[in-house]
Parts: sequence; structure tokens; C-alpha cells
Amino acid sequence: MTGGVNSFQVSGYGPERTGWNRLLARDSVARRLDWPILLSAMALSLLGTLLVYSATRNRTELNQGDPYYFLIRHLLNTGIGLALMVGTIWLGHRGLRTAVPILYGVSVLLILLVLTPLGSTINGAHSWIKLPGGFSLQPSEFVKVTIILGMAMLLSARVDAGDRQYPDHRTVLQALGLATVPMLIVMLMPDLGSVMVMVIIVLGVLLASGSSNRWVFGLLGAGAAGAIAVWQLGVLDEYQINRFAAFANPELDPAGVGYNTNQARIAIGSGGLTGSGLFHGSQTTGQFVPEQQTDFVFTVAGEELGFLGGGLIILLLGIVLWRACRIARETTDLYGTVVAAGIVAWLAFQTFENVGMTLGIMPVTGLPLPFVSYGGSSMFAVWIAVGLLQSIRVQRPMSA
Repeated sequence: MTGGVNSFQVSGYGPERTGWNRLLARDSVARRLDWPILLSAMALSLLGTLLVYSATRNRTELNQGDPYYFLIRHLLNTGIGLALMVGTIWLGHRGLRTAVPILYGVSVLLILLVLTPLGSTINGAHSWIKLPGGFSLQPSEFVKVTIILGMAMLLSARVDAGDRQYPDHRTVLQALGLATVPMLIVMLMPDLGSVMVMVIIVLGVLLASGSSNRWVFGLLGAGAAGAIAVWQLGVLDEYQINRFAAFANPELDPAGVGYNTNQARIAIGSGGLTGSGLFHGSQTTGQFVPEQQTDFVFTVAGEELGFLGGGLIILLLGIVLWRACRIARETTDLYGTVVAAGIVAWLAFQTFENVGMTLGIMPVTGLPLPFVSYGGSSMFAVWIAVGLLQSIRVQRPMSA
């Protein structure tokens, strides 16, 4: 099938077919969706709604006196995310392939705006754009999507055309250049957590594309050297340096830089096997854990739903990743494989980092838990990712 195939053409029903045939085409699309991914993601978002509500219902300094403030907004974000998923499926990952240059340009422009007076600082990170009505936009979340699409477009072009078996070195350099530009801008904010995710995305995309392993090893070495340079040159803000210091030494300043991680571990540890019950967590009710509706939402699950509740969240995220890996493996074009693999790398690392920082095994970087944490930009981006995965599955040949 050619690029730009929409959902009504997937099963052989062209745009000229109407009425009953078009209905059948819609039904065929519904049957070919990956329902485990869709249902798991929806369950995570709904579970996240309860956890966000539990974390914010008593925080009058945040909810403006309305205990349902964050609950309603989280549901609204999820609804918008679902609409974006549907739109992505309808446009198709192949249809979006032709729009990648525009999407890339817009995403770079948005992250550049963060560095202007339009940008704002939230929780120490200068990575937001304030919008009317009290809303904020974090452009770096959408950059993750455009890096995946842009690199996949470049790396797969000649391979899918049959000119080459694997991407050549020149193509890999072009793809790396495409990813490097927004990563450098995000580093200037600085938003170290998002840069870490983008680095993992680049590695995942290169591995899936069949590029020479020398590129992967070279990037790992360059990444290590770059991390040392960033530390030595003082690119990081003081609060970021303090976070790494607290990770290296959990007992360092327990009432200061180590407070978040200490309280997070207390909350999770107190939950035991089954938890204290939803809305009954003493750490959550007592507001001991900062940013509990966003970065540390997993602590609510650990305290109030216990090991079983936290395990359920990890299981649902595991289902999403497992099915995404299967989509990457079964698609017949390199472009679809690379897009799916980039999404897997993104969601897997972000999940590991978020859960890991609440357990004290990873440094605090401010990355949200996919589908669960409160935040519109993150929610929109991960549901667009689900839409891309569904499009890859829907548009593959029936024999695949």
C-alpha cells in the first residue's frame, strides 16, 4: 500500500465506496486494532485519575479550593489524548511521513520559544510555555514524537525503496543531525530528563534500523564523554546537581535535597502487600511527598494500593511494551519497524526512570509516568504514540 492510506482504505475499500462497504471498512479497522494496548493504556489513564485525585484532593494550595480540580483536568487530558490517537490512526503513520518536515519544524520552533520570555519555569525546569486559561505546554514531549518520525523517515527511505539492505553511514549521519538539533536546544533549558529519553530513543531507532553497531557503540562513548563535559562545564542547574548528589548519597541532607526520595520510599514501603486503601494513605493525606500528582504519582499507588497495585501498573505498562514490540517485529516495512521501536525505547526508559526514582535506584529527573502522571503535554504525546502503533498494525498487509 502507498503512503497516505487512510483508515477506510485499509481493507481494500477505496474512498469511492460508500454506505455499507464503508461501514464494513470501519469494522475491519476496529477488528485489526491492537486491543491489549488500547485497553491497557485506558486502564492506566483511569487508574491515574484516581491516584491524581487522591494526591490532590486535600492540597488546597494547588487545587484552588476544588478537590475535583485535577481529577476533571486529568480526565479532560485523557479525552483529548484519545482524540489525538484517533486522528493519528485516521491520518496514518505513512500519511504523517510526508508531513514530517513540517512537524519537525514546528516542534523545534516551540522549544525555541521556551528560551524566550514566553517560556516559564515549573518545579525548577524552564521547559514550559504558558498558555491562556492557566494551561501550560511542554514542547519537549512532542519533540520525542518528531525525532522518532524524522529519524525513521530518513533511515528507512532507501531501504523500503529497495535500493539498500541497511541504512548507509551518510544516512545515519543525517538522522543523527536531525535528532541533535532539538536535543541541544532542550539541554539549554536545561531539561536533562527529556534529553536522556531522547538519547535512548536515538539508540533504539538505530538498533531497529539495522545500522552498523559501530554507530551505537560510538554514541555510547560520546554520551559518556558528553555527560562528563556537561558536569564539568556547569551546564546543569544547581537543583539538578543536588538531585544527583542525593541519588549518590541518600543520607545527604534528608530534610533538603534528599527529602523527596526519602519520603517516596517511606510512602511505598508503608503500603506493604495490599496498601492502606485508596484515599487512606497517611503519607499522601499528610502531603509529605512533593509533586505527588506528577513525578511521584507511583508513590500513591505504592502506599494506597500496595505491592499488588504498583505491580498492576507495571504489568499494564509491560503489556503496552510487549504488544508494541510485537508490532515492530511483524510490520513489513522498515519505517513502521523503526517508529514502533522508537516508541518502545521511549516508553520503556521513561517508565523505568520514573518508577526507579521513587524507589531510589535512579536519580530524580522529573519524568512523568506514561499514561498515569498528571500533565497534558505528556498525556497527549503518549496517546499520539499509541495512535502511531495502532496505525502501523492497521495498515500492515493482511498476510503479515
